[in-house]
Amino acid sequence: MAAFTGFGEKAIPFLKALDFHQSREWFLENRDLFESDLREPFGDLVETLTERFAAIGLGLKGDRKRSLFRINRDVRFSKDKRPYNQHLSAILSPDGSKMEQGVLFVYVGIDRCFAAIAWWQPDAALLLAMRKAISTRPDEFRAMVAVLRENRLELDPQGCLKRLPRGFEKVSEPDLGAAIRNRHFAVRHDLDPEQVQRPALADELVDFALRARPLLDWGRAIEGDHFR
Repeated sequence: MAAFTGFGEKAIPFLKALDFHQSREWFLENRDLFESDLREPFGDLVETLTERFAAIGLGLKGDRKRSLFRINRDVRFSKDKRPYNQHLSAILSPDGSKMEQGVLFVYVGIDRCFAAIAWWQPDAALLLAMRKAISTRPDEFRAMVAVLRENRLELDPQGCLKRLPRGFEKVSEPDLGAAIRNRHFAVRHDLDPEQVQRPALADELVDFALRARPLLDWGRAIEGDHFR
């Protein structure tokens, strides 16, 4: 395993140029740059974080083969036929796959760079269990949110329902109702695009994951009660 030393200086410029050209021929001509400045450093970052998370018992891991998403877009069912993404991203999860919930997601793109700890669009059974936990054990949920706020993090409201879902119509407390309308539970941390070129990015992501740990622990407790 190679220690993460930062993304290459041409990582973001490469993504901008790829988005401009959107050409397989251009990509193949510049593939070495993609590998050296973007993909290989991303693999190093995933494996460096895996090692550090193991040392602190965070329960998130990955590797350079399974954790990175492809730069190629799936255009089979899309009107947008551009072949390449404007970003590269990766997931660290409890089992190292992309199929688990309660993950660290890292995104490096031309629009933004960020990380998220997320239970992202969990399946119906887990989402229902989370909503029931909020309504029946509100003190636990509020305590988790309070610690997140102390750690300078807020639950992401993106994509929440406009109305309370069926079975929760009697929830009257505004904060609980807002949480129950969520389709996912996530916190985000924006990354400075210039900072991604530095080894200290790994420290920043470890710090973020530790600050977001209450959300991981809350979701894992619900999984443990209902599904394991």
